[in-house]
Amino acid sequence: MIIHIDCNSFYASCEIIFRPDLQGKPVVVANCNEAGGGIILALSKEAKTIGLKRGNPIFQVKEIIEKNNVAVFPANLVKYCDISRRIMQVVIDENIVHNFIQYSVDEFFGTILEDDPDKLKRLLLKLKDDIERGIGVPVSCGASTSYTLAKVATWYSKHYPAFNGVCILPKEKITAALERLPVEEVWGIGRASKHKLDHFGIHTADDFVNKQESFIKRFFSITGVRTWKELQGEPCINIDDPPQQRSIMHSRTFTYMTDNIEVLNTYMSNFVAAATRKLRDQHSVCRSVTVYIVTNRHREDLPQYNNSASMQLTTASSETPLIIKTALVLLGKIYRSGYNYKKAGIILSDIASDRSVQLDLFADSHNDHGRQRRLMAAADSINTRYGMNKIRIASQGFEESKLNLNCFQPLKNQTTNIDDIIQVKSNK
Repeated sequence: MIIHIDCNSFYASCEIIFRPDLQGKPVVVANCNEAGGGIILALSKEAKTIGLKRGNPIFQVKEIIEKNNVAVFPANLVKYCDISRRIMQVVIDENIVHNFIQYSVDEFFGTILEDDPDKLKRLLLKLKDDIERGIGVPVSCGASTSYTLAKVATWYSKHYPAFNGVCILPKEKITAALERLPVEEVWGIGRASKHKLDHFGIHTADDFVNKQESFIKRFFSITGVRTWKELQGEPCINIDDPPQQRSIMHSRTFTYMTDNIEVLNTYMSNFVAAATRKLRDQHSVCRSVTVYIVTNRHREDLPQYNNSASMQLTTASSETPLIIKTALVLLGKIYRSGYNYKKAGIILSDIASDRSVQLDLFADSHNDHGRQRRLMAAADSINTRYGMNKIRIASQGFEESKLNLNCFQPLKNQTTNIDDIIQVKSNK
């Protein structure tokens, strides 16, 4: 059967790992900004029960946060990706899940060669327990005959405590499960389609399945047809070989504006490292590199400036050192002193498969493509096993890595409420 593992309130759960005293208390993670505001990105179930929602601006719900002593943490994606990789390693070490892949930072798919629901549930309960005891992140698990139905099973394991976090959905129970499932909760449909679905009288997943294929294809395209077939137990989604991205962008809006070129260089180097890792994960290379920088358009009292620059590589590549070097040259060309920059980013485009790279006939002998590829593969392997950025390029800096040298040591001076965040920012 196909299994699905989904981390519960992942960002918030990651922060609670470092602050076990917050277990059972309201916790939110936000993209905090220099004004002490930001948007809630993730929250624990305790935070949801007091009325907070993902997407709430911090300033609008500050009264709720203060009244309920909610712990607010700034998002740390490096930390969360590191913990995600550790979860993967726990599952891999169990050696019972085949074709195990990471679908997103907090979701995983795989297969277990077991059709008996009782035996499969025991295996998933053990896997769930190993993750929660070994890592500290609560997870929900589902299993069924297709990827979409496995996600349906996980939805039930999350919303019905009687399942104890694990739901098995065999063929004979599919119809009953779909009759009770709101159609907007189906993977591949979503809430954005709710108005159209209501118009056609489609309110549950079972209503959707009972429509004719021609109707689904006409109003919901080929993607809707795949979802329709998957809900009937017919696997037709291939996530083992996802479509290759035509371009890869990595950017960030900074917590604090900066006019320091060295700080921008560090940011850009980390953006390139993340983007090139995505390139290598999908076995591709890029030919074009673009960087851009932007000031804060909301600060009308400050001078405004934004610019971008691109460069074509002589040889298509996914090598982090080469692309960092290129990106920093481009950044130096567009950087202007006297401006406070709020955002920067890197775009890798003109992407192709790494199986047929046209090498430069006049390249220096030391620029050995095969050797560089092996070097990057070794670095990726070490970072996957021991934690993100354990091996890094010097220009990436070391501040973030200090926070992740030991993922399970409590962080000192960790901010726990919104007033502390504001105070820390004002002091800086």
